[in-house]
Amino acid sequence: MFNRLITRLFLLDQTPKEHYSALKRNIIAVMLLITIVPLATMLVINYFQYRSHLRSQIIAPLYAMAEKTRHSFELFLNQRLATIRFISTTYSYQDLNDEQKIKKILISLKKEWQGFVDIGLIDSEGKLVSYAGPYSLVGKNYSDQLSFKETQIKGKYISDVFLGHRKFPHIIIAVQHLTDSGQSWIIRATIDTDFFNGLISSMGLPRLTDSFLINQEGILQTDSLYYGNTLEKWPLKLPRATSRPGSAEQSDNQNRNVIIVSSEFSITDYVLVIVQPQSVALKSWHVLQTEMIVIFLISLTIILVAILKMADVMVKRIKTSDENREAALAELQHAQKLSSIGRLAAGVAHEINNPLAIINEKAGLMGDLIELSANFDKKEKFSDLAKGIINSVSRCKKITHRLLGFSKRIQVHIEPININSVISEVLDFLEKDILYRKIDIVVDFSENLSLIQSDHGQLQQILINLLTNAFAAVDDFGRVDIHSKNIEDDGVRILIEDNGCGMPADVIKNIFDPFFSTKKEKGTGLGLSITYGIIKKLGGKISVDSQLKKGSVFIIDLPAKPNNQE
Repeated sequence: MFNRLITRLFLLDQTPKEHYSALKRNIIAVMLLITIVPLATMLVINYFQYRSHLRSQIIAPLYAMAEKTRHSFELFLNQRLATIRFISTTYSYQDLNDEQKIKKILISLKKEWQGFVDIGLIDSEGKLVSYAGPYSLVGKNYSDQLSFKETQIKGKYISDVFLGHRKFPHIIIAVQHLTDSGQSWIIRATIDTDFFNGLISSMGLPRLTDSFLINQEGILQTDSLYYGNTLEKWPLKLPRATSRPGSAEQSDNQNRNVIIVSSEFSITDYVLVIVQPQSVALKSWHVLQTEMIVIFLISLTIILVAILKMADVMVKRIKTSDENREAALAELQHAQKLSSIGRLAAGVAHEINNPLAIINEKAGLMGDLIELSANFDKKEKFSDLAKGIINSVSRCKKITHRLLGFSKRIQVHIEPININSVISEVLDFLEKDILYRKIDIVVDFSENLSLIQSDHGQLQQILINLLTNAFAAVDDFGRVDIHSKNIEDDGVRILIEDNGCGMPADVIKNIFDPFFSTKKEKGTGLGLSITYGIIKKLGGKISVDSQLKKGSVFIIDLPAKPNNQE
């Protein structure tokens, strides 16, 4: 039922020639579809889920590192800013305007705090009135500079990194001080940026990862590993500014796919930037991706091999089932044919036997009358004619007897039989034909052949039919081999082999059918059909193996007892 359902499902419009190959292709296609689609779907889902998860796991440490480093920078700047503001409130304008005192203040600053280069006092007009440091800047006017104006407005100022006339990167921190009387002045200190580079170096960045400071215009405030030195323009675009660290994936000027994490300062316009190549950041992802693809391909290969094997097995089983079903149908048809011809033979034999009996009696009576007539001049001739009629009637009786045997109407007489003896009797019976055609008979009898329970007359009929067919298949001087041997369960096997013309496969399928004959007008097509029916009735089986121009072998297996005998 399942096989027929599969066949109908996949092969509605297929020709017999394409039947099984198309069935196999369709089974493979459906099984691939129902196995690979879920597997591929799972792979795609896992791909994006794992990539998203790993990306968040990779960027989270960069966020933490950026926030921690930014906090360190702001702490550094806030400390310096608080120090300058403390000086502005602790010392008066006169104290700061004293050259000796402001120098002592600078010495104390350098001793306690890292990075201070110089310090100066600017009056309300923007003029540097007092200065302590390595340069001669007293009298310089800063009223037009951004640092002075922004300090006047905001009260404090932290500059971007610049060179100035000092010719080394530094920043300015300025604080305005207002007295109760309304007087104001500005303390302006210069701080070198070596601390910036040291702080970035101490971040413990992963291999090939770059970190630096830029301002809002994208100017580098510290040296970059890949994108230039201080005060050069950074070539990439910053991630969108937010209150929290931002990230973006871009391709840099070296054609590398990179992950950019940025964190903006709150007390100045600086932005801390961390740049990590995706080859480094997503290395574990690439390894996992490769493993996923390899596992998918291995699974696909295993599935494909399994599907091919399963499809092959299924198609072979379906084919075998179809062949068995066709064989069973053929066997049923053959049995129906035998049943039909048996009923026909029984009817014909019955109808013919009655007139034959009358003819036989009349012919006998005619013979008796002729013998009693003393003055009949043609007595001898008519006696011969009467005997001819009786002989013909006897021959017809034998034919009807064979038909009745085929139709199972004759009485079966079971007795112990030695097959070798029966074969010898049949060969003696056919001796004239053997000598006339000079056929070489080779007999190979088993010496310890088992006795079987069977019908002597019907076995003779089986052997006569098969040997007659074998003689007809060979040319003059041909050869027929006859073998007998024991088989399991005390049965006996007879093999009749000839080196005649042989038979093609389409003939072999039909040779046991009634009225099927290869002898054209010379044969009735009943011999093998009758033989087949007798063997079946005796509980045996017959098979044939034949090849064109090489000959045929008929194999008869007879049981120790017929099926209906105890």
